[in-house]
Amino acid sequence: MAQRLATEYVSAKLQLTSDEMKQFIRFFDDQQVCMNVKVLDNGNQELVLEDVAGKEEVTLTFERQQDHYVCELSCRLIHPKLTNAMRKAVTAFRGDAVVNRIYSHYTMIYHYTNGSVRKIVESTSSGTRVVFEYKDTVGQLERVFKSRLIEREIELVNNAINELLDLRNQTKDRLQIAGIDERLAMLTKKLFVFEA
Repeated sequence: MAQRLATEYVSAKLQLTSDEMKQFIRFFDDQQVCMNVKVLDNGNQELVLEDVAGKEEVTLTFERQQDHYVCELSCRLIHPKLTNAMRKAVTAFRGDAVVNRIYSHYTMIYHYTNGSVRKIVESTSSGTRVVFEYKDTVGQLERVFKSRLIEREIELVNNAINELLDLRNQTKDRLQIAGIDERLAMLTKKLFVFEA
């Protein structure tokens, strides 16, 4: 199996609430990563993460934006302890990221959205190829099902309108015609909503 040379966070973004920020700090305690937390004057927080051997560190600066802490970073990690802790953090705290896992003859590019891997691309000297891409099959099927339901509803409303028009053409009583017109107005409004 190929040995990973480095992991490069090309871009990563975490957005945490105050409670999630506390969980985030506890999370790194559980990962056995040394951490120093600095609270800055403006409410921002700076976390310096260091692997236990002291060979590598990364600084995460969380800016206070309204009721969230937002961290945007790019960094390059080599040692496995800190690399795995960062990967788990992006997943657990629903981060967005583009991550290059660099090997001697190729690079695997992972695209994270909301903490989940949505796409993996292999890049070599001869080109790139998609290894994995998330497809929302259930969501697509639900959308198709809903669109067919609406088509069926439109058909039912059209049939009801046609029946009412036939009834109106046969009726001579003005009171019945007024009632039919009222129902026709409601159905045409409903039809307009469905078609929009």
